[in-house]
Amino acid sequence: MRTSRIAALAGLAGIAASATMSFTTLGAGTAASAAEGDGRPASYLLEGDPSAQGGSKFEGIGVDKETGAFYVSEVTGGEIQRGSADRAQADEWLGGDGTDGRYTARGITVDDEGRIYIAGGPNGTGNDRPDLWVYSPEGELLTALRVPDDNAFLNDVAIGPDGAAYFTNSNDPTIIRVAESADGWQATEWADGSSLITPREGFNLGGIVLSQDRSAFVVAQGTTGQLWHFSIATGEVSEIDTDGADLRNADGLVRQGRDLAVIRNFDKQLVHLELNPSATSAEHVSSRATDPDRVLTTGKLLDGRMLLVDSHFDEQTAQGPYEIVTARMPR
Repeated sequence: MRTSRIAALAGLAGIAASATMSFTTLGAGTAASAAEGDGRPASYLLEGDPSAQGGSKFEGIGVDKETGAFYVSEVTGGEIQRGSADRAQADEWLGGDGTDGRYTARGITVDDEGRIYIAGGPNGTGNDRPDLWVYSPEGELLTALRVPDDNAFLNDVAIGPDGAAYFTNSNDPTIIRVAESADGWQATEWADGSSLITPREGFNLGGIVLSQDRSAFVVAQGTTGQLWHFSIATGEVSEIDTDGADLRNADGLVRQGRDLAVIRNFDKQLVHLELNPSATSAEHVSSRATDPDRVLTTGKLLDGRMLLVDSHFDEQTAQGPYEIVTARMPR
């Protein structure tokens, strides 16, 4: 499996000149120090789509830690870019603009077999298009699914201890489970948090990560700035005590051990929380400004660094360069 997955990256384009960026506001020093001096690029260029209405706006990112590949979703068109940790230029991997019924794409994650799961946001709202897709590392479409909710806005996705993929729904306080069985691929409602979670206008459930002890999912509600604990065993929901941290506009979540980085997109902040192992409570460690010229959305860890998506969401018409930037995980 490892050989075939690495071979699937062989078609990536050559190395482009590395762009630079200062992350001193994150306490990470210069871009060079963010790359830790090991020759890896400090930022990664994405291919823009000149035909995209509003320019190219990117949001989600998933990583394959075995091969060093990363995948980035485009909101405006649904294209998927693929890059590698040691190359400064990413390239289009999957087309958008209707490819496999995909016109927009949001969260992405990669499972232990290298399969890529893509959340469709509002792609399937009010029509018969898919809500999500699963691809092999070679780019073969494994499934394109609708979910059991006509009002679904699938936002982000994480792999559970059982190997299934769990998608957050920004419109309803539900989590959708996607897995392959003897009967094929299926999408089912795994948890309904409506007993405690009240949706507000805007984007509700978004970022999702596993707790350190793998007993729960931590899920962000950006409209209210709350974090929610979903028990793996039961699907039951409870609120996480976040020690008074301001988490409004929480978007992507990145966890390493007990350290949780919360990316507050339009507030242009990164909040560092220290979770207890079961993620029922957290200590607020720090809140730091991110680059004022970027709206960072989601992030993933790869080879000890956070890869953060610069979305251009604050621009009516996005202008390049389009980049993934790097920073150290807050500790």
